[in-house]
Amino acid sequence: MAVVAEGLRTMGLRMRAQEYYELCKPRVVMLIVFTAVVGMFLAVPGLPPLSALVWGTLGIALQAASAAAVNQIIDRNIDARMARTCGRPLVTGRLTMTESIAFATVIGLAGFAILWFLVNPLTAVLTQLTLIGYAGVYTLYLKRATPQNIVIGGAAGAAPPVLGWAAATGEVHAHALVLFAIIFVWTPPHFWALAIDRCDDYAKADIPMLPVTHGIEFTRTQVLLYTILLVAVTLLPFATGMSGWLYLVGALVLGGIFLGYAVRLKWRPVPGLPMRTFGYSIVYLMGIFTLLLVDHYVVVGLL
Repeated sequence: MAVVAEGLRTMGLRMRAQEYYELCKPRVVMLIVFTAVVGMFLAVPGLPPLSALVWGTLGIALQAASAAAVNQIIDRNIDARMARTCGRPLVTGRLTMTESIAFATVIGLAGFAILWFLVNPLTAVLTQLTLIGYAGVYTLYLKRATPQNIVIGGAAGAAPPVLGWAAATGEVHAHALVLFAIIFVWTPPHFWALAIDRCDDYAKADIPMLPVTHGIEFTRTQVLLYTILLVAVTLLPFATGMSGWLYLVGALVLGGIFLGYAVRLKWRPVPGLPMRTFGYSIVYLMGIFTLLLVDHYVVVGLL
């Protein structure tokens, strides 16, 4: 009986840990951390300082997870009305408000302390401002106030490579802002593709996403226009001497595929295409940053 009881307790702890894990939006945080780490590597000609790589990554991950948890705390009533989010821990009651607030506070403070004391104050402050921008300005106000919510609020989501750059060097370089610009312009076509597919959900939740306020056809046009702009912006690393021909060729190939999705979404829409476009947009961003990283070390002769 003791063995059975111990097994049940272990299972219970694992399930509890899983709920807190889901509260952190792990897939989103992983993408944030990935772009931040690439920013660290691109900031220096060799390898970034080990302390920045280890503690910077951990601190940024904890703050990003805290922001994600705060987002779910604020949006719990909206999440309950949407099929995509109705299974989240706060909506189902698997976690209470008190537990969630305490968890978000602890990991947020831990992340800030790690960045301030073990990395540098600039990274700590910038990361904290990013948390406030996403969890506060975007989630509390912009998301409910304007169909341009994801455009304006995208600044918070575009910050991670700047944070990584600051962690590795203690400063914000113009090249870090190029990385910021890529993610900033990528965010609208990425998110609006999802919003087209989930338009009814957003309407039910009374969230003024672009397809709800301006219609799906208009949103398809915006996805296409922003994708064209994105392809142009991704040429900046090559144009500024940040990256070489390897990156340029790869970025054009990836951008051409993304543009193909956007064109089909505009003029040849079929069921399931918005979500395929959304899925590719994630692969696209990871591909762009991987190319930046590989090209960086090929150029400096480390590969």
